[in-house]
Amino acid sequence: MKHHVLIAAPGRDVEAVLAAEALRKAAREAGLDVEVQLALDDAAPLAHPSARVVPVDAVLADPAAVLANLAAAPAADATPTRIVAITSCPTGIAHTFMAAEGLQQGAAELGHAIRIETQGSVGAGTPLTAQEIAEADVVIIAADREVDRARFAGKRVFASNTKPAITGGAALITRALAEASVQAGGEETTAPAKAERTGPYKHLMTGVSFMLPFVVAGGLLIALAFALGGIHANDDAAAGTLAHTLFEIGAKGGFALIVPALAGYIAYSIADRPGIAPGMIGGMIAASQGAGFLGGIVAGFIAGYGVDALNRAIRLPRNLAGLKPMLILPLLGTLLTGLLMVYAVGTPVAAVLSFLTEWLRGMQGTSAIALGLILGAMMAFDMGGPVNKASYAFSVGLIASQVYTPMAATMAAGMTPPLGIALATVLFRNRFSAEERDGAGATAVLGLAFITEGAIPFAARDPLRMIPAFVAGSALAGAISMAMGVELRVPHGGVFVLPIPGAVTHLAAYAVAIAAGTLTTALLAGLLRRPLAANPAQDPATLPATA
Repeated sequence: MKHHVLIAAPGRDVEAVLAAEALRKAAREAGLDVEVQLALDDAAPLAHPSARVVPVDAVLADPAAVLANLAAAPAADATPTRIVAITSCPTGIAHTFMAAEGLQQGAAELGHAIRIETQGSVGAGTPLTAQEIAEADVVIIAADREVDRARFAGKRVFASNTKPAITGGAALITRALAEASVQAGGEETTAPAKAERTGPYKHLMTGVSFMLPFVVAGGLLIALAFALGGIHANDDAAAGTLAHTLFEIGAKGGFALIVPALAGYIAYSIADRPGIAPGMIGGMIAASQGAGFLGGIVAGFIAGYGVDALNRAIRLPRNLAGLKPMLILPLLGTLLTGLLMVYAVGTPVAAVLSFLTEWLRGMQGTSAIALGLILGAMMAFDMGGPVNKASYAFSVGLIASQVYTPMAATMAAGMTPPLGIALATVLFRNRFSAEERDGAGATAVLGLAFITEGAIPFAARDPLRMIPAFVAGSALAGAISMAMGVELRVPHGGVFVLPIPGAVTHLAAYAVAIAAGTLTTALLAGLLRRPLAANPAQDPATLPATA
């Protein structure tokens, strides 16, 4: 009988290779037929459905004993594992569902049962029930932002970002089954384990995710106010009119909460619920000092790490432990954050933001074009990855400071890759397979909706040709938008929000920017790819690159 073994040891490459060789040698000496596969990273190839996951340390300690266990229980893993999962990204659109699809495919490949809850800015889709969680053998969280794990107390939980689920769902599931740890519970639990975090970037993206609904609602209401009452809708003379009321709701309601929400949920990502109040209060102080989104980011990290440190330092008897998350941590965290923001951080950060705001507002000519080129190139470089999200978060944050040109450049650049590649499949049909051409329509719709990730399948098949084409088109779109001084008050929606009066300025120039970027991407994609070989099954990505 042939045994399939998977050694999952990301970050321990040398030890894993040594363990695999030791296991193969022991198998030869024992006369056993054993196939050993390594999973050294998140993009590992799919494991065999009946593969047994073995710890690398156990193999190094006694490979013969591991083989004996395999021979004694060859079908131990035959029973399908029951998995529940959560996928989430900051906007809750593309990566959320791509990760869910990857996990579905991976579970099917491995023969396991899986139920997935998708989470985004609009809340949970297909939420997991208490019974499903109770019956699950393992919980997988594939998210680019922090997810509330209180309901998984006592369950085996494995956390990752969305990329491993998208690129190799089966490999991620295999890792989860081998490495998941029991989620702590009880009154003393106030924050997830640090080992499962991915650092400040994930905390920032969590804050951005929760901030987006305030930006969207406030921006659209302000746009509608200007559409109804003109540019003077916010003047005192317009008080009492519907336009003025909409402006008040959008500006003094939605926009006033942008910075507190950003700070509060950065702190939540770091320190869980006890961090929310200190973070939001720190964000309010930052807003009142004129420190804006930069101050909100600083306040969020101060509150989050401060509360987390206090939680670790303060030890109470079990009968008083309930006071810590409800009273002690919010109080001390707010005191720490507030004092630092008022006396140390707020004023210098406000000065930095004021300088940045005036510099951006005064941008003209080559400086505006340079910023547009940079923001545009960042949007297309990894299409939803950290570089893309950094450009997006920067632009969204500036909306709170009434600087709208970077947001326009960013959205134009984000629409360009999927629109450009869809156009390329029409202009250069002989350079794309039938499967790629069939998917071009859906890709174009995603582009119109400002979902850059629609271009990822094309980039994954041929990254050396496609990514330069995407970056060039997006950089051009961003540069034209900035050079024309286009302003956009809404951070998402693509072309579907552009017809709303007041949402965007210089609409014709904006359309030119998007069209120019799209055409550039299409032409470069067509020129960089060679015509398909005579064998229609041959993928152009396997052909040598052109000079």
